Amino acid sequence: MIETPHIKCNQEDIADIVLMPGDPLRAKFMAETYLKDYKLVNSVRNMLAYTGFYKGKKVTVFSSGMGLASMAIYCYELYKFFAVKYIIRIGSAGSNNPNIKLLDIVLSTASYTETNFSYTYNSENINEVDSSLYLNNIIKNKAKEKNLDLKVGKTACTLVFDAYMQNQISYNQRLPKDIIASEMEAFALFYIAKKLEKQASCLLTISDSVYENKKITTLERQNNLKEMIELALESCLEVE
Repeated sequence: MIETPHIKCNQEDIADIVLMPGDPLRAKFMAETYLKDYKLVNSVRNMLAYTGFYKGKKVTVFSSGMGLASMAIYCYELYKFFAVKYIIRIGSAGSNNPNIKLLDIVLSTASYTETNFSYTYNSENINEVDSSLYLNNIIKNKAKEKNLDLKVGKTACTLVFDAYMQNQISYNQRLPKDIIASEMEAFALFYIAKKLEKQASCLLTISDSVYENKKITTLERQNNLKEMIELALESCLEVE
């Protein structure tokens, strides 16, 4: 049994590939809907994690919570203490580009942040980090097989939920021009993966946009999240 400040389970209970939604209940949904012979392997602080089999492939679904700090805790401990090799974040994002529409699925090739995360972590001033080319190529090929219109590009990682920003237009204007979406966790995941010589990627479903004056329904959100989840799971099958 390995016990870190935030995880308590046997090392063999965690697969070498982990899918990370932010919401613990989404992790539960994924296990119940897609995994065979799954079991709850972590419930410390109610950050639920399940390990089971998807089409014979051992997969762990581990919730990360919201924000860079929470993601940093869990991805670091999984990589460092549980021999995890690959993590794919699956979450939602806001559009930063008029061509990125509600319910589009985005693959993040790099994450940019205004925060001082890297400086706090190890005194580096780094504001952009790439995701795993190996995982990204698998995901892109699988999306092509499934005839999914996957949007691929750089994303921003912020400390503030974009819809609550007091001046979102000003924020968007400060960002590099090639940013296509904003979320709150990927920079921490990508940066720690690089430092620990691991692999990380991130799939996102667009849930809000300043360019579209409409809201998606609960059913629309659920169906498109399922499409993203299934893309991530199918991609796991190709990881060696």
